[in-house]
Amino acid sequence: MSQFGLVVRFALRPGRAEAFDALMRDTVAGIADNEPRTLAYAVHTLDGEPDVRIFYELYTSEEALAEHESQTTTRYFLDRVEDYVTSIDVQRLRLVTATGIANLTADTERPPPS
Repeated sequence: MSQFGLVVRFALRPGRAEAFDALMRDTVAGIADNEPRTLAYAVHTLDGEPDVRIFYELYTSEEALAEHESQTTTRYFLDRVEDYVTSIDVQRLRLVTATGIANLTADTERPPPS
């Protein structure tokens, strides 16, 4: 089964960025401690848009995403996210090729050597 990912754009309520970032630091720490099938989970700011956060998430499978969403840390975040955001846009991804990500399975395509 191939890796499955998400890119999620959160538009934050004015004045809520610092609190949202603190919530995300706690959430990411819980993910790191409890989710071995979450291969990457990164929260980014967007140049020129201080009230936007972009998440990149990569899981070993869609089942791993379901496990992620059932975790206590993730449930805590999801139960509170509406207090911080005005909109959420989710893009679903299928990994084709990558480097620098631990635990990629052999079925991920690798580019030929140049």
